[in-house]
Amino acid sequence: MIRNGHGHVLRWWNEIGERGRARLLQQLSSIDFDELDSLSRRYREGKPPVSLEGIEPADVISLPKTKGEISALERIRRIGEEAFRAGEVAAFLVAGGQATRLGIETPKGTFKITPIKKKTIFEHHAEKIRAISKRYGKPFPFYVMTSETNGEPTREFFERHRHFGLNPADVFFFKQDMMPALDLEGRLVLDAKDHIFASPNGHGGSISSLEKSGALADMKARGIKYLSYFQVDNVLIKIGDPIFIGYHIAKGAEMSVKVAPKRDPEEKVGVVCRLGDITTVIEYSDLPKEHKYALNKDGSLRFSAGNLAIHVLSVSFVERLNAEKHSLPFHIAEKAIPFLDDRGELVKPKQKNGLKFERFVFDALSHAQASAIVEVNRDEEFAPIKNADGEDSPETARDLMIRLYAKWLEGAGMQIPHNAGGRVKGLLEISPLFALDADELKRKLSPSFEVRLPLYLGP
Repeated sequence: MIRNGHGHVLRWWNEIGERGRARLLQQLSSIDFDELDSLSRRYREGKPPVSLEGIEPADVISLPKTKGEISALERIRRIGEEAFRAGEVAAFLVAGGQATRLGIETPKGTFKITPIKKKTIFEHHAEKIRAISKRYGKPFPFYVMTSETNGEPTREFFERHRHFGLNPADVFFFKQDMMPALDLEGRLVLDAKDHIFASPNGHGGSISSLEKSGALADMKARGIKYLSYFQVDNVLIKIGDPIFIGYHIAKGAEMSVKVAPKRDPEEKVGVVCRLGDITTVIEYSDLPKEHKYALNKDGSLRFSAGNLAIHVLSVSFVERLNAEKHSLPFHIAEKAIPFLDDRGELVKPKQKNGLKFERFVFDALSHAQASAIVEVNRDEEFAPIKNADGEDSPETARDLMIRLYAKWLEGAGMQIPHNAGGRVKGLLEISPLFALDADELKRKLSPSFEVRLPLYLGP
């Protein structure tokens, strides 16, 4: 059961009792040591996960610029809206991460984020789902993937808050698999005398977990054909965007991706590109500098289609991947991993001391027979919360939320005070239950309405 080099996990065998031994043996029985050995070897040899020979920019559906393109967009929107009215679309949230960079001990979705009411990320997403269901007159089922580290706290949080007004029958929780880590010498890591450290196996684990959990069967029973996939930390996400769904359907796509031009060559987002006839995503850590900094003749980045982790997945595509037993590759990252010292005490290092392995859902794109790569305005759709401060933090996310609400109000003819730096001089918050988008807001506000900050617009 235990390979050479991992015998240290039994160091405290005589101290942990029958229950501890059973717990440890259960973990050991589930570990694929051949897979771990292969990943450790790949790390030592420094082999890239994919060959980049023949890499080219992806074919991207650009933002509409002409009247003709804007008019054509309305046809695409109608296609998406028909799918909603037919009850063929569901929301799929991946929320299994540990939020270590954010520095909190609870699920990331419990973080209070909205500028005025301080609603949690989960509540903010739930209000969008409620609003979409009301708009189209159909249930908008909500599938939430958690993990062993945060599954029960997430479920309890929703129950404690009465599912934020959602019908509990339309909220489906399930857990992704866990993956053990290794230290830099390739050995398993203990974080308790009877427990091997493991972390969620990445959002790519969702493909197999959708089937194993019964979520896929539930979708089939409901007649769901398309999944609006998003990650918990993006508070500007347009859940169930009918235009995105429309492009996906019109292109006969199996998996689709929203992209935005990268801010700079070093921005930590993957790039959608082509390798021969295959459209795929290359993670930022796997893209060499020669490609990161490559320029077009006009001085723009050649590989600039930044993956925003916003997808549409056809249910039939997820079924096919599972039926054909496609296994998405693991990506390797050096991380700070808690471990037991020689005295059996837990140490939480600040320096990277081990390897975590994650599957990324965007790797499924290379298996799709057709896809739609759609450019969007990042300031309107992408505000991830990754770090406690600085870039991609709660502060930057709230600022982007306020900027978006100000833009909607200005589009409705309202005057918004700004300071010399262009930032709104005060707080704004618009509940999705009041307006999901700029057009809905404009319809609801009377011409005589005046903006007085701070301003909250809600149901």
